[in-house]
Amino acid sequence: MDELLRTLRISASGMKAQGTRLRVVSENVANADSLPTQPGELPYRRKVVTFKNELDKSIGVKTVGVDRIQSDRSDFQRRYDPAHPAADENGYVLAPNVSSLVEMMDMREAQRSYEANLNVIKSSKTMLQQTIGILR
Repeated sequence: MDELLRTLRISASGMKAQGTRLRVVSENVANADSLPTQPGELPYRRKVVTFKNELDKSIGVKTVGVDRIQSDRSDFQRRYDPAHPAADENGYVLAPNVSSLVEMMDMREAQRSYEANLNVIKSSKTMLQQTIGILR
């Protein structure tokens, strides 16, 4: 019975971590077209989530957790728009370093990881119910 409860805790921590990842990806997608409003101002910088193993002392197993949410240091995109108020002397505006394609792939991967953890919880719940049924 203890093993099933540990499995539930491990899967729940995975779901929580993937939920954080989905929130960060959503924030990146929402700001993909955010441009600066004044010359010299920097646009939105993409954020990424890193994970770590955490020892849960109450159950004695390692679970997954969010280590950090950090900024992606890749270069900003440049768009030619001489009429924009934040355009430089050559007519270019710095744009966020967010690629919608990369964000969609990250979102899909996080969704599948979330679903895999959810399926483990459903299977564990079924096994618990069957065990209780046998014991009656």
